[in-house]
Amino acid sequence: MGDQKESLRKITHTLAVKNEEISNFVCTLKQSIENLEANSNRVQEDLESEFNALHAVLDEMKENMLTRIKQERASRTYELQSQLGACSKALESSEELLELANQTLCSSETDGFNQILCNNEWYLFPLCLCLCASLCCSVTMAPAFRLSLKAKASDNMSHLMVDFSQERELLQALKFLPVPATPEIQVSECQVCDNTVTVVWTVPEPDSKIDHYILEHRRTNHEGPPRIREDYPWMVLEGIKETESMITGLRFETRFMTFRVKACNKAVAGEFSEPVTLETPAFTFKLDSGSSHQNLKVEDLSVEWDSSGGKIQDIRKEKNKNSPMHSPARSALMSPKRAPSARPGRDRFTAESYTVLADTLIDAGQHYWEVRFDKESKTFAAGVALRSLGKFDQLGKTGASWCIHLNNWLQQSLTAKHNNKARTLDCAIPSSIGIYCNYEEGVLSFYNAKTKQLMHSFKTKFPQPVVPAFMVWNGSFSVVTGLQVPSLVQSGQRKNSNTSSSNASIT
Repeated sequence: MGDQKESLRKITHTLAVKNEEISNFVCTLKQSIENLEANSNRVQEDLESEFNALHAVLDEMKENMLTRIKQERASRTYELQSQLGACSKALESSEELLELANQTLCSSETDGFNQILCNNEWYLFPLCLCLCASLCCSVTMAPAFRLSLKAKASDNMSHLMVDFSQERELLQALKFLPVPATPEIQVSECQVCDNTVTVVWTVPEPDSKIDHYILEHRRTNHEGPPRIREDYPWMVLEGIKETESMITGLRFETRFMTFRVKACNKAVAGEFSEPVTLETPAFTFKLDSGSSHQNLKVEDLSVEWDSSGGKIQDIRKEKNKNSPMHSPARSALMSPKRAPSARPGRDRFTAESYTVLADTLIDAGQHYWEVRFDKESKTFAAGVALRSLGKFDQLGKTGASWCIHLNNWLQQSLTAKHNNKARTLDCAIPSSIGIYCNYEEGVLSFYNAKTKQLMHSFKTKFPQPVVPAFMVWNGSFSVVTGLQVPSLVQSGQRKNSNTSSSNASIT
């Protein structure tokens, strides 16, 4: 009977998972139908808009060309009409002169002279000669002799003829814009280094119409293909002109990142490439507020000294004890969830051990994190500690912790501390410290986080797994996780691997 129930429970669970997948797929199909309707309306509106714009261009060109023909015709007509008027006037004047000249020539010149001689009217002879000379001059200066008999304007309008046969062929060849081909991400050429990801892709064939690419990425803790429901959204990078993109300044808070890319021309985008998941190894942790000192106000990865923290908590505890509503079960329900402690059930740090530990153990590999602190803090320390660190123990005061220590109490000093031994560091105090831990090699190094300049290194053999540890009094700090070991740090560690530690006296 028990086996049957277990089988039924398993098959029921499998069916429930399948039902959830089907439900998700149904939602996807419904969303696709809605998207199809919206996209169809959009492309239809775009098509009508493009044709209207094309018609507008053709109408404008037609109007401009008709105006050009009308202007040409009017200009030439004016020239020819002017020339015609001038010729008509000259012809009329010439006809009058010809008629007068013919009348003069047809008259009996001999009779006229004889009459003058017979009548003894010699005084009229010069007058006759003057009239003949005047008529001869008028004929010689007739406008007809000054006219050009070549038309000032041509009646040929062939230079304004058109042939749109090629354009018609182009118009008849109009079709929907080809969608860019789907790119393919080249996993072998992609790189993950120094919290920077370089993604490289190719297209199946050259396409001069591709204007840019769109790259999307999102964090995930699942190595396989993207699921329908993911915990993180897609982040979009637009306007990429080359077939690769470098994404810098990332914090790898998940084990993997998924990438996809699509090509776009001036009007349309192609399909996304097959998603590619790249591993993004980095050290991530949270601060264990459950075991931190009561005077430390821990919020996510930020810590601030609070001198009244313990008093307020004591008052709240007293009120809860006296409250009729107080009960262990109710307290359990109302208390906020805390990150799991590095050592389950450990006591809070107390007295002058203003300490907070991370919730993640380091028991193998190389890790790196950074801490930004208030340089005006009275006391600040950062390093690693064994999970057996006592609740009264201050960092660096016992053999269970290694740290770099800032003291602003009397005069400012920076020291490396372990097992109650200190070494003064002769370097400027940075505002941010990078911490490198190589568990197998027993190396703990501190760097200027900005310049990656080495400040101090411990060389030891960790007897147990360690956890990042921090301490602050009258100050504040914040931790940056999700960081890979920087290349400069790795290269520096390789150079120093064969050299002895400069501070062996405190390791």
